[in-house]
Amino acid sequence: MQKIRVPQNSFQFGEVSGSLRMRTDTAVYNSSASSLENMIVTSEGSAKKRYGLKFITALGSVGTNTALFEFSFSNDEEYLVSVTNAAIRVWYLDKVNNLVTDTGTVTTDTDGNALPFDSQYTNEYTFAQYGDVMFICHPLFMPRMLIRTGLTSFEVTPFTFDQRLDGHVTYQPYYSFQPHGITLDPSATTGSVTLTTSADYFTAAHVGTIIRYHSSEILITGYTSATVVSGTVSDELKIRLSILNPLRTTSGSTTVEVTQFSHGYAGGEAVTIEDAAATGGINTGNLNGSRTVLGIIDENTWSYTAGGTASSSEDGGGFVKVVSHAATIDWSEQSYSAVRGYPAAVVFHENRLCFGGTLSQPDTIWMSQIGGFFNFDLGQAQDSEAINLVAATGHVNEIRYMISNRDLQIFGASGELYVPTYLNQAITPTNAQIRLQTPFGCAFSQPVSIDGATIFVQKGGKSVREYLYTDTEDAYTATSVSTIASHLITDPKFMAVSHGAFDTGESYAFLSNGNGDLALFNSNRTERRAAWTHLTTTGDFHAVCSVDSRVFALIDNGSGSMVLCEFDADIGLDQYVTGTIAASYLNVSSNYSVGDVVNVISQDGKSHYGQHTVVSNGGTASVYLPSNTGIVHAGISFGVVIESNPIDASIQGGPITGNIRAVSSVVMDLKDTSSVKVNERSISLPSTFSGKKEYRLLGHSRDPVVTISQNDPLPLQVNGFVSEVII
Repeated sequence: MQKIRVPQNSFQFGEVSGSLRMRTDTAVYNSSASSLENMIVTSEGSAKKRYGLKFITALGSVGTNTALFEFSFSNDEEYLVSVTNAAIRVWYLDKVNNLVTDTGTVTTDTDGNALPFDSQYTNEYTFAQYGDVMFICHPLFMPRMLIRTGLTSFEVTPFTFDQRLDGHVTYQPYYSFQPHGITLDPSATTGSVTLTTSADYFTAAHVGTIIRYHSSEILITGYTSATVVSGTVSDELKIRLSILNPLRTTSGSTTVEVTQFSHGYAGGEAVTIEDAAATGGINTGNLNGSRTVLGIIDENTWSYTAGGTASSSEDGGGFVKVVSHAATIDWSEQSYSAVRGYPAAVVFHENRLCFGGTLSQPDTIWMSQIGGFFNFDLGQAQDSEAINLVAATGHVNEIRYMISNRDLQIFGASGELYVPTYLNQAITPTNAQIRLQTPFGCAFSQPVSIDGATIFVQKGGKSVREYLYTDTEDAYTATSVSTIASHLITDPKFMAVSHGAFDTGESYAFLSNGNGDLALFNSNRTERRAAWTHLTTTGDFHAVCSVDSRVFALIDNGSGSMVLCEFDADIGLDQYVTGTIAASYLNVSSNYSVGDVVNVISQDGKSHYGQHTVVSNGGTASVYLPSNTGIVHAGISFGVVIESNPIDASIQGGPITGNIRAVSSVVMDLKDTSSVKVNERSISLPSTFSGKKEYRLLGHSRDPVVTISQNDPLPLQVNGFVSEVII
């Protein structure tokens, strides 16, 4: 018989998968656990009971899909926003009075239309904020703007593009969706027109869509067939000839040749020439005006008769416009519409508003003018003008999310990309490009930044990866950070990062899993620490959101209601309400009904006043507490479990793995702990104990484990323990 001592000095690697049960050779093994339920790993490596959840409000039966996100106008004016079916609800975080104040629910936009939000897609929505405006995107609706109009007032309005002052040009993106060679032939240059294509193209859904004919706009107002629709010209169908000096004169002749690519004219057609400068001695008055096509030289050149004779042969007239309605292949359709879909992703980057991915252009990003967030006109490709980029990677990569970091990071359904920033130079139309980096693909869960990297849920929902630029690779990598705890990743829908949560300087990432748990991730790359734990509650965690160091959660309480809660202080209760005992009764009607069972603890969270059934006190749901006074908390107790990996070590002759052995004693190092069990046996503690506590155990096993647990709503923190093992 041999006796050895096996230390568990920390839990810095968190909860690990059962597949590591035989990896006693790794540094991870003795600094992790097989279960850390409702525990957090501190920066020092301790395992501490998670905070309780303070009840804020009930949202009612809003369905299981409700998005929760932050709206931060300033450090003093911060808000929490929920988006559910056809509604947005906003809460003001009143720091002065420590209140979470409901500012109301918005159900219609400023046009009087019902909000387009559908609860089945809420985890797919993307958000980006600038000042007092939040942009909300999804491929099924035109982006909406949540606008802060006062301290506690908000409105929702549809996104609209800027227009030229005369209203005839909309500064929006366009794209030629038609197969190459299909022409568009308007019946006139102004007013109501008929548009005819040379092959099937239109559908009834095109009504309301804008067509760009060269540089002019035509609003489709009616559908006749796949080749014929009616429309209204915004101004006049003018074709600006982009070629340099498109007019050519011949000395002694009145004939002027015009270079116009794919003009589509026939002899005798009426045209109007505008903005032509004097050329070859013919003045502007004799060059401009109503003219007739004289001859067709080739598909790119035609001629007309000027009102004067040229005195010299010359090329000129570089700003010429031709007013006509000839059939042309130079036409396009607005990129965002009910036909083509709307942006899936949105972000602000380098003072540009960036949209990404529609149903018809899933691998395209659009970047606004610098500082002109509603202007997406490409213009003349000047540095400050808008940018369109396509991720031409050999296959369609549906863009789902974008993150502004050192570069513009792009997360698609089948790979991760970025738009590089070179030598701290701004992105411009001439240097912008998209580069594919890694091939994993992103699930529908908004990536978040933590510890200098961006983490995202890999397509399939079973792995979390860290997207990080490395100087060694001179590229981005996407390393899995959940390999040792893969069992904790179950199709996360929402992620949030809090810096300084749980009264520490650490950053924690919260992932709300599809199974109703929260996966909690604590990362410190400098110390090579990546710790996972999992959090459970009565009901299911649905969504999570952080505002500064505060963390909020939406919980489906299992009784048909969604409740909003906040992780709060050292209170070991969930969905707890706080009140003052009056005449032996505590009013709990804000969250509980007669017949519910609650636990009651003292104001400081260190004394347990037992479990109580809610009764009626004059028609008010209350708890009867005749022997207590003052402020107390009432809520639902939650259990915590630390289950060690099998206690293992090496002795002379090799490892003890698989040998029958007994843990004869466990010495725990506790901090501020009021209640604890070891292997389901309670240990007597003075109130709020800190120090070493020994417990002797019996029994033999081939894989002995130490289980530290607690069901009471009281504090618990385990710094580590030492097991004495008899072989």
